[in-house]
Amino acid sequence: MAIVPEKMPKLGFGLMRLPEKDGEIDIPHVCRMVDAYMAAGLNYFDTAYVYHSGKSEVAAQEAIVKRYPRESFTLATKLPAWEIKKAEDVDRVFNEQLERAGVDYYDFYLLHSIEDGSNHDTYEKYDCYNWGLQKKKEGKIKHFGFSFHGSPKLLADVLDRHPEMEFVQIQLNYADWENPVVRSGELYEILHSRNIPMIIMEPVKGGMLASLKPEMEEKFKAIRPDDSVASWALRFVGSLPGVMTILSGMSNEEQMEDNLKTFKDFEPLSEAEQAAVKAVQKIMMETPVIGCTACRYCCDGCPQKISIPDVFRAVNTMKLYDEDFRPKAFYKGLVENSGKASDCIGCGQCESVCPQHLPIIELLKEAASKLES
Repeated sequence: MAIVPEKMPKLGFGLMRLPEKDGEIDIPHVCRMVDAYMAAGLNYFDTAYVYHSGKSEVAAQEAIVKRYPRESFTLATKLPAWEIKKAEDVDRVFNEQLERAGVDYYDFYLLHSIEDGSNHDTYEKYDCYNWGLQKKKEGKIKHFGFSFHGSPKLLADVLDRHPEMEFVQIQLNYADWENPVVRSGELYEILHSRNIPMIIMEPVKGGMLASLKPEMEEKFKAIRPDDSVASWALRFVGSLPGVMTILSGMSNEEQMEDNLKTFKDFEPLSEAEQAAVKAVQKIMMETPVIGCTACRYCCDGCPQKISIPDVFRAVNTMKLYDEDFRPKAFYKGLVENSGKASDCIGCGQCESVCPQHLPIIELLKEAASKLES
C-alpha cells in the first residue's frame, strides 16, 4: 500500500465555494487566489464531480492545470455514489473527471460522502474499493480514501472491512464536536486511535464560525484582538494531532489572505484559548441554529428552484441577531430570482442528498413563517 506523503500543506484549497460572476465561476478571480496560495508554498486542491454543478473540476483545469507544472500541485476529487446506476458508470464518471480537469491522474481520490444507507451500499454493491485499488495499480490514482458523513459505528465498520484505505476526510469543527448528528469528536477519536491520516472539511462550518454573536466574539477578541474569528476555528482543528490537511472553501481574496496569515506561522491553541473555545461552544449549544454548511447539494435538483442554503442563512441571522433588519431585506432580494421557502412542495429531493441530514422540508416551513410574515 502506498503511504500518504508525510509532507502535506496544513491548509488545503477547497474548490466548492469559488467566486462567481454573472452566474459562472469567475476564473480570473480564481487564478489570483490560486497564485497567492501557491506563492505561499501550499499546493493541495480539493474538488468534486458535483461542485458548482459540475464546473469545479473544469475550473481546476483553467486555474491550476493549465498554468502550473503537474508535479507542482496536488489535486483531489471524488466519486459520487448517486451517479452510479450500473457498473459501467464508475469508469464513465472517472474518465469524465480526468477530462474535465485535463489530467492523466489524480493525486488523491475519494469515495464521496460515505454515510449510512444508499451511498455506502452503492460503493459496496459496485465493488468501488477494489476498483480504486486497480486504478492505483494503473497509476491513475496516487492515494485512495473516502469522505465521510455517517455514524461512528459505520466508520469503524468501513475501516475494518477496508484497511487498504489510506486516509479519511471528515467534517470537523468546534461547533460540531459534540453535535449529536455530525459527532465530529467521536469520528476524530476513531481515526486518531487507528493512526489514520485525516483531511478536515468544514472547519469553519460553511462560514458560520466566521461571524458570531457579539458575546461569543468578545471571548476571542479579549485574547487576540487582531485575529479574525475564522482563524480560531482553523486553529482549533489545526491543533489536533493526526490532522493532515485542513480544507477551506475560500470564496474571495480576503478570505485567502486571512487564512494564509493564520497558517504562515501556525500557533496551536494555548490552554487559555482552549478555554475560550469551550465557553463559545457552551453559548452555541444554548442558541440553536440550522446546521447548514452551504454545500448546495440540495439546490440542483430542487424543482421549485429554492436557494435553500441562502434561505437558512437568513433564518440563522435572525436567530443570532434579534434586531437586525437585514435578513428580511436579503430574503426579499433573494426570491426575486429564486423560489420562496413557501414554494416547497415537500418532494424530499433535498433531504435525500443533505450531508447534515437536516429536516429541510420542516425547516423551510419555519423559514416561510419567519421571513414571509
